[in-house]
Amino acid sequence: MLNTILLKVTENVDQIPILGSKLWDYNDFGEMIIRFVMDFIVAFIIIRLIYYPIHKRKDYLFTYFMFNILIFFICILLNSVKLKLGFAFGLFAIFGILRYRTEQLPIKEMTYLFMIIAIAIINSLTNNKISIGEVVFTNVAIITGAFLLEKVFLLKHESRKDVLYEKIENVKPENHDQLITDLKERTGLDIHRVQIGKIDFLRDTVRIIVYYHEENPDNSYNESTYVSNKNE
Repeated sequence: MLNTILLKVTENVDQIPILGSKLWDYNDFGEMIIRFVMDFIVAFIIIRLIYYPIHKRKDYLFTYFMFNILIFFICILLNSVKLKLGFAFGLFAIFGILRYRTEQLPIKEMTYLFMIIAIAIINSLTNNKISIGEVVFTNVAIITGAFLLEKVFLLKHESRKDVLYEKIENVKPENHDQLITDLKERTGLDIHRVQIGKIDFLRDTVRIIVYYHEENPDNSYNESTYVSNKNE
């Protein structure tokens, strides 16, 4: 008798309307928790165990985790709305063109951002037409691909540095080899490519982004460096 009363009370509480919704839905809430746990585990493996040990960019850890969590909850809470595929592609379009105010997001970091957004969408928007095995296989395939590309096939870590350079005559296309040679000698870095930035003819300086390979990513940083030749 007591169990019957408690069951009826629980059902009535569940059906109390709040903003047009039920107060509690055990099935939907349980499904959301399971999906979130799976999504967070996959994101943690990619961000903390694959990306961070190589690139050592703590500022991107917060961005990647929060993007993944926010996109996951946006998708799963709007899953019943008739947006589905179009909504997912809309998110890709919005976040795929993101740029920070201070600097352009590097291509590899943009790829990781796209990856964790994709993971959040996959784990939140899949329905009963897609089996759990397919979802698990997709997550494992993404993790495996990221691991193989970072740890196995791409053994060298590419770092970059902003350089304020004063020999602006070397930025001419015909002096490209001289520019790289001069930068190698004066920085001691194994520079393999450069990107020319803002040229200031008034001060005879140019901003250059140099890209170089290094075995130890702990030595990687991206601070502006002034390369001067005034004593020559």
